[in-house]
Amino acid sequence: MAYRVLGRAGPPQPRRARRLLFAFTLSLSCTYLCYSLLCCCDGLGQSRLVRGPRCLRAPKAGGQKLLPKSRPCNPPGPTPSEPSAPSAPAAAAPAPRLPGSNHSGAPKLGTKRLPQALIVGVKKGGTRAVLEFIRVHPDVRALGTEPHFFDRNYGRGLDWYRSLMPRTLESQITLEKTPSYFVTQEAPRRIFNMSRDTKLIVVVRNPVTRAISDYTQTLSKKPDIPTFEGLSFRNRSLGVVDVSWNAIRIGMYVLHLESWLRYFPLAQIHFVSGERLITDPAGEMGRVQDFLGIKRFITDKHFYFNKTKGFPCLKKPESSLLPRCLGKSKGRTHVQIDPEVIDQLREFYRPYNIKFYETVGQDFRWE
Repeated sequence: MAYRVLGRAGPPQPRRARRLLFAFTLSLSCTYLCYSLLCCCDGLGQSRLVRGPRCLRAPKAGGQKLLPKSRPCNPPGPTPSEPSAPSAPAAAAPAPRLPGSNHSGAPKLGTKRLPQALIVGVKKGGTRAVLEFIRVHPDVRALGTEPHFFDRNYGRGLDWYRSLMPRTLESQITLEKTPSYFVTQEAPRRIFNMSRDTKLIVVVRNPVTRAISDYTQTLSKKPDIPTFEGLSFRNRSLGVVDVSWNAIRIGMYVLHLESWLRYFPLAQIHFVSGERLITDPAGEMGRVQDFLGIKRFITDKHFYFNKTKGFPCLKKPESSLLPRCLGKSKGRTHVQIDPEVIDQLREFYRPYNIKFYETVGQDFRWE
C-alpha cells in the first residue's frame, strides 16, 4: 500500500501519544499531591489526617481575613526570629495550679501545718464550746475531731499528725482540741518537743460540777456503774475521797499544772472560765482572741442564749438555715447528788483551788 509523503508526515504513532498523555497525567498528579502536602501537614511533617486538627479557612473579622492568603494553615507558633502577631482577644488562661492541687484542677489553698495552739483541757470544762466559738474567726482553722496525738497516737509521728490538720494560709492559726492532754504526764514534754512556742488553752470549771458532769456522761453510756457517792469516796463517813477515780483526779488542777510549768511559762497558758463562758461568752472569747494575737472578731452579735440547753449558741450564719448549737450530749441534765456529798467534795477541793488561784493569778470563785 502506498503512502503520500508530505514533509515529515508519516503514519500515526499511537504508542507515543499514549506515553505523552500518561506523562502529562502523572505530572498533574504529583503537582496536586505536593500542594496537598504543603497545605495539610504541620511543622513537624506529620499528616493532619492522623487524627490531628484539620486545616480550616481563616475566619473573617470585619470583612478581612485574619491570616494572609499565603498562609492557609495556622503555624504551630512563631519562630524565634519572628515576633508573634497580635491576635483577637482569647478566653482567659486557667490559673496555674498551686502545690497540692487536686486532679480536678481546683486549687487547694493553704498548707497543712502543725498546730500553733492547742486546747489541752479539761474534760467537761467547756472545751467543745470554745472550739466551736473560735472556729467562727476567719484567722483560725481548727480540727473538728480530737486526734489524741500526744497521749494515744504519739507513735504515729508528726507527719501523721500534720496530715490531719486543715489547710491554712500564712495569716491563719492552726488549732486542735484534745482535753485529755492536760492530765497526761508525757503531753507537756511532747508538745514542747514539737514547738516550744505552742500556745495552750485550758478551760476550767468548778471541779465538783465538772465531776458530776463527767459522771453523768459516763452513766449515759454505762447505766450499770456504781453511784456517784460510791465512786467518790473510799470512806464517806470519814470523808476520805478516792483520788484514784479519774472524775475526781481531773479536778485537782494545780497538780496537773505543775507538769506543764516545767516546760512552758505561765504567759503561754491561757485559762478560760467555764462558768463565764456561759454567762459572758463574748467576754471570754475576747480574751481568747487576745491571747492568740488575733483581732476581736467574735463579739456579742455572734451569740444568743438557748434556754432549753442552758448555755449560749452561735447565731445563724448567713450560709446556714439553722443556728449553731452544741450537740445533744452537751447541756444534758445532771444526776441528782446528795447535797452533803457536794459539801464534802467542796471541802476536799478547797486547798487545791486556792493554790490553783495563786499559781495562775486568777480567782475563779468556786467557793
